Amino acid sequence: MKKKPKRRFLVPAGVCLAVVAAAVYYYFFASMLGGKETKYVYIDSDDTVDSVSVKLSAVSKSNAMTGFKTLVHFSKYADKIRTGRYAVEPGDGAFTVFRHLKNGLQSPVNLVVPSVRTVDRLASELSKRLMVDSADIYNALTDEATCKKYGYDTTTIAAMFIPNTYDIYWNVSVDKLLDRMKKECGNFWNKDRMAKAKSLKLSPVEVSTLASIIDEETANNGEKPMVAGMYYNRLMLRDAEYPDGMPLQADPTIKFAWKRFDLKRIYNNLLHVNSPYNTYVNPGLPPGPIRIPSIAGIDAVLNLVRHDYLYMCAKEDFSGTHNFARNYNEHLQNARRYSQALNQRGIK
Repeated sequence: MKKKPKRRFLVPAGVCLAVVAAAVYYYFFASMLGGKETKYVYIDSDDTVDSVSVKLSAVSKSNAMTGFKTLVHFSKYADKIRTGRYAVEPGDGAFTVFRHLKNGLQSPVNLVVPSVRTVDRLASELSKRLMVDSADIYNALTDEATCKKYGYDTTTIAAMFIPNTYDIYWNVSVDKLLDRMKKECGNFWNKDRMAKAKSLKLSPVEVSTLASIIDEETANNGEKPMVAGMYYNRLMLRDAEYPDGMPLQADPTIKFAWKRFDLKRIYNNLLHVNSPYNTYVNPGLPPGPIRIPSIAGIDAVLNLVRHDYLYMCAKEDFSGTHNFARNYNEHLQNARRYSQALNQRGIK
């Protein structure tokens, strides 16, 4: 009979514990998100505790934000806010999200390295997916000392970038970004590709340079090995007329030299531009790639079609493919048909 008073207190105590447990769960462990879609919070170097809370509030339910702010208040998070891209997964509570932010447990971004024409465009596109400013990337890629560190110069650094998608942290520094690109480039140039380049008597940079021209000449991946074979024939030709090789006479290099990528037709007056990229005047390859070469373009060079064509001209049906010729007279006939087609369409 004396134990009854104790039992009388057990029920209220149990109720209190249940209430406390429910409150703890509600504020600290219940899902922050109202939906089933993962949300991302980007914390940069200018963020404070208040701005982090504002960003998190945009994706979080109010009760979870109360729990998050409580955890922040009783921690030293404000003393060291870690930058990064943080995922808030369905089911993640305030405690889990707080732990990720406090310990810098980021979620990587899918960084797409695009096949673009210029270094400034590359810097711009990369910065859209990263915290780093485009100017910082551009300055690194146009700095001779930085390029030399990776085995390139400012005219060849584009060859280090292999267009692909990479998992990388959003807050990566410029140096770490370039380190990663160098590593990925090394992985790309495996023994098989290196052996093929060696058999062509070309370096990886030269392969990439030729590939960049081919990418500009045609978007048809199936035709690229054929185009590569034509340019390779010119590059390797040695005779009395062309002791240093036949000029590539690649129209895309003229566009690059003028930085006029919108040109539809290359007239004779444009062929006299004083530039090392003028392949109508200078034999051999230009100093470096005229764009970030595509993987298809690089592999087209490494697996080029062996033939005896020395000339090509865009087809008059505007299919994006080319007519090939073995001699100049055949080429003139192809060029005449294409020119007539341009005139008929009023393309200048």
